[in-house]
Amino acid sequence: MKELMPKLIEWISAFGLKLIAAIAILIIGKFVIKGIKKLLTKALEKKKVDKEVISFTESLTYSVLWVFVIIAALAQLGIQTSSFLAVIGAAGLAVGLALQGSLSNFAAGFLMIILRPFKVDDYVEAGGVSGIVKNINIFTTEFVSFDNKKIIVPNSQIMNGTITNYTAEKIRRVDFKFGVGYESDIKKVKGIFNKLIKEHKLILKDPQPFVRMGNLGDSSLDFTVRVWTKTEDYWTVHFDLTENIKEEFDKENINIPFPQMDVHMIKE
Repeated sequence: MKELMPKLIEWISAFGLKLIAAIAILIIGKFVIKGIKKLLTKALEKKKVDKEVISFTESLTYSVLWVFVIIAALAQLGIQTSSFLAVIGAAGLAVGLALQGSLSNFAAGFLMIILRPFKVDDYVEAGGVSGIVKNINIFTTEFVSFDNKKIIVPNSQIMNGTITNYTAEKIRRVDFKFGVGYESDIKKVKGIFNKLIKEHKLILKDPQPFVRMGNLGDSSLDFTVRVWTKTEDYWTVHFDLTENIKEEFDKENINIPFPQMDVHMIKE
């Protein structure tokens, strides 16, 4: 027992030093990875690389560097990393099958960078959600909704479905449908629409606005109004024109029909 104690103390001391060195590698590696990530980001930004490419590259670089740091820490502890890597390689098929979802997300993220269906800061509907794209990572894409909720969607879910990019084009069409009473003067109603369209500074003259009566409804004459504006002004035009038309109809005593129910009471 007395002979074992010095050897045990010696082993603990040696292992303790290795453990401290491994921890140091992890801590130093963390700061080094952050530093490399920042330098890479600055270099890409200096070259004016797209934000989505920067985001994807950052995420990929971060993951790869951490793998090297962990392997270095394991080697410091005396673990044979060559054997460790061999075991990983032998189990590659099983791991691949287990992580096929993650691999498909990675492949989808790579395709998103190449095909570029959207970019960072675009307003997009994809993967069953809608919001502003904030980050495109190696496995997921981050959105922020209009009510400021962070939504994380797997990349494969996005690429396997329909993608609607609302901000890809510089201009958008704003569509309206208004119903007026059958007693209304059609020319007068169209004149109001054209007047308000002409007065609104954010509505474009080219493409030309469209104002026509499109349907004879059950209780109303239904008008279709289509105007074009810059993409960033879409909602401003939508709300402004809706309010202005209602106010102008009230001034001109133009009736907007609404559902009514007549109730007849029968006394027995």
